[in-house]
Amino acid sequence: MRLMLAVAVLCAVAAPVRAQEDQEGKDHPMFSRMPGYYINRYDAQDFATVDLETEPPKKVEGRYWQIEYWVKEDAKKFGPVQIARNHTDPIVKRGGRKIVEDVDTSGGTTVAVLPAGGKNIWVQVQAGNSGDYYTLTVVEEAGMEQKVEFSAMELAKALSTTGSVALHNILFDTGKATIRPESAAALAPVGELLRNDTALKLEIQGHTDNVGQPAANLKLSQDRAASVKTYLVSNFGIAAARLTTAGLGDTKPVADNMSEAGRAQNRRVELVKK
Repeated sequence: MRLMLAVAVLCAVAAPVRAQEDQEGKDHPMFSRMPGYYINRYDAQDFATVDLETEPPKKVEGRYWQIEYWVKEDAKKFGPVQIARNHTDPIVKRGGRKIVEDVDTSGGTTVAVLPAGGKNIWVQVQAGNSGDYYTLTVVEEAGMEQKVEFSAMELAKALSTTGSVALHNILFDTGKATIRPESAAALAPVGELLRNDTALKLEIQGHTDNVGQPAANLKLSQDRAASVKTYLVSNFGIAAARLTTAGLGDTKPVADNMSEAGRAQNRRVELVKK
């Protein structure tokens, strides 16, 4: 880890001291910048995968920020240990924990994690050049919000090829079988497919993550599958006899339930060709 940082430091020395502040960037809501430092580089993404510098490396997914700060020419420079602990100490005080602190007077990396609202917030600080600059990386763990929907043609191809297709963008109210309005875009191609292929019969399967009691998850998955059937019958005029339902609760995970990203993958509706 220290060798990787040393290479980064050598590269960073060439950075211009008088670089203009990134006008598109701003501090992360959780952290104010160290006094006398400016934003040299800013990147924020709604969803990203990040390998944190732990041993072994920790891969996390979710909402992502990476902000690189440089000390202003005439400002006081802070040491790497002080920079690192200014970011990790507040996390520890709020119930989080420090995972890595590999920092000395020349630079280094520190990583901490804060449980918040049922998810983890990961914070990594990498300081270099004895505090001339530091990079703050923050990841709020979350599953990816699906933006691209299957078309009816793509659904037909998937069902023909594999016999089933998983839909992660049919959303329900938490702990309920009520279909949320934003699910309409995901359900429209299913209705179109069933209208176009009048011989097609489907089993609608509901799946949950493992949060809660297994019996409650089983009932919830059954109710959600039934809600999808009712939606298709009511909104697209599909004959009820062409659709059967099944709820499998948390018995058929497709990802690790230990992370929010994995649980999001396990919460799904599957269409199975009959």
